[in-house]
Amino acid sequence: MNNTLNFNDVNHKLLKTALRIRTVEEKFLQLFSEGKLNGTVHTCVGQEFSAIAFAGQLKKRDFIFSNHRCHGHYIAFTGDVRGLLAELLGKKSGTCGGIGSSQHLCHNNFYSNGIQGGIVPVAAGYALANKLKKANAVGVVFIGDGTLGEGALYETMNIISKWEIPLLIVCENNFYAQSTAQKTNLAGDILSRPEAFGIKTWKGDTWNPDQLMKTAAEAIDYVREGVKPGFFLVETYRLNAHSKGDDDRDTEEVKAYTERDYINQFKRDSLSYYNNYHGTITEEIDGLVTEILAEEELPIQDYFEVQDEVKNDRWQQIEPIAKRQVELLNQFFKEQIVNDDRMVFLGEDILSPYGGAFKVARDLSFLKPDRVFSTPISEAAITGIANGLALNGLKPIAEIMFGDFITLAFDQIVNHASKFHHMFNKKIKCPVVVRTPMGGNRGYGPTHSQTLDKFLIGIDNVKTVALNTFIDPGIVYKSIYREEHPVVVIENKVDYGKKILHNALKNYRYERSESDFPVVRISPAISEPTLTIVAYGGMADMVAGILEQIFIETDHKAELIVPTLISQLPIDVIKESASRTGSLVVIEEGSPVGGIGSELIASIMESSDHYIKAKRIASLPVPIPSVKSLENIVLPDKNRIIREIAENFN
Repeated sequence: MNNTLNFNDVNHKLLKTALRIRTVEEKFLQLFSEGKLNGTVHTCVGQEFSAIAFAGQLKKRDFIFSNHRCHGHYIAFTGDVRGLLAELLGKKSGTCGGIGSSQHLCHNNFYSNGIQGGIVPVAAGYALANKLKKANAVGVVFIGDGTLGEGALYETMNIISKWEIPLLIVCENNFYAQSTAQKTNLAGDILSRPEAFGIKTWKGDTWNPDQLMKTAAEAIDYVREGVKPGFFLVETYRLNAHSKGDDDRDTEEVKAYTERDYINQFKRDSLSYYNNYHGTITEEIDGLVTEILAEEELPIQDYFEVQDEVKNDRWQQIEPIAKRQVELLNQFFKEQIVNDDRMVFLGEDILSPYGGAFKVARDLSFLKPDRVFSTPISEAAITGIANGLALNGLKPIAEIMFGDFITLAFDQIVNHASKFHHMFNKKIKCPVVVRTPMGGNRGYGPTHSQTLDKFLIGIDNVKTVALNTFIDPGIVYKSIYREEHPVVVIENKVDYGKKILHNALKNYRYERSESDFPVVRISPAISEPTLTIVAYGGMADMVAGILEQIFIETDHKAELIVPTLISQLPIDVIKESASRTGSLVVIEEGSPVGGIGSELIASIMESSDHYIKAKRIASLPVPIPSVKSLENIVLPDKNRIIREIAENFN
């Protein structure tokens, strides 16, 4: 043999594990060709010793985040061959009930997701939680060389270095990103990347598994004992196609690596040992597959639960509060961070005395310096780290400085936070809170003034909440804090400086429902309303201030309904009001196409037996200008609102 591994008892055990991984992978390819697997499969044939060197040398309290090529990591860490087979065969007994299949596995501190780059900040957050808990646990996140093109990786390497997070990044370099050779897309040296962030690095390869095992153990010990990050580059080669599809690599190149492969050398040099091991493992796996194929698949009622409709049938009067919204927000977070060790607050420029761009985080870092993390400008990493903290039992509050920047965090919200619970068959929850200020009327211009709620309300398993100036935000945040799934909170920038119920009209009744996310209803005190208006966030305060003017100029007595939970609109309250008035106006600060108004009007029309005339009033579909005169035209202002009501409901 050309390799350094001697065939002692320990190494035979490693060879058996490697052969078990390979046999499972080859079985998956066979099952796919027979039409028994649904979807795709990415095998790690040729890379098995990388999985064993890292996943196989961790402790039970440690954790792994892996990617689309995760089967070897999973088997080496959990030993759960049966659960993996059942998962890819789509059976209820699979590790995730067949829901996640090849790329999305979760079992005993093992997690995988097929999104390149995005798992790295999630793993960093999980590791940070372990550090805060003093758990003496190591985290390993596996990436491929193709992941080196993803920005989230570099955002995270910067943070784990600065914060000394005990995470080992293992880059399995098989020289191809899907079908593209590394030399085509990758500039520079791989190890220079983590070294630029001050991260200690190691290197090994799967053709010398004995040395790889020793160096991997050294790296794991360094991360554990030093409570610092590390980066390990493993050179390897996958012997099969990227997935089950075509393979355009040079056949001579593949042949050379096939001959160099350690398991194939073992087969050539110790055929009797190989046949004995392979025969036993193959018999075991074939028996499991036969048994699993006869099992049932997960029924829909075990996967999808119909949400109970929220009933807003109990109401109470709203009382004014002589404090600004931002003061009340700050008060809530100060009380929470002192009283609950689970809470972690992170975002840009939030350390005191500055306390964040809008001062919501004022004094938090004075009260709990170990639970407040001021981050670089890294929205993907901020949100991903918050996701990892949430998965590991903490309650993170992630601040995105301006709502416009939440687009940079979309991958973490859409492909990670929102999916973890169902993708992993309800094994885990991700109670992350992402809060951000939105809205115009401050002259900040096109990239700091947008209201992007319509991009958020349709994300499954994520609640989107819009604060208003009629309810103490602490009441809303108490409900948010109890949530077990992701919540995105929109806070209007103009509303920060306003007091709760600061300009109540004498001839109107102000009340809120007693639901977790209260609905506000502002109604004429004596007479019946003739028009139903729905507005939320900053628009709600503006509309409330012109209700008398609407009556004077249009002869309509309006009932204003203000939802707080805008991803699950209070259709019962709005339908009841609109059925009485016969007229419905929805006012939103975002642009109209595909927005809240569209969703609300469609829902009302679907469920109502009455004819209701409906109208949307929203921003013009252009970037919001900074110049005041144009900003007033693009955003719905009081004059346009009154004019459009008069023109459409005469």
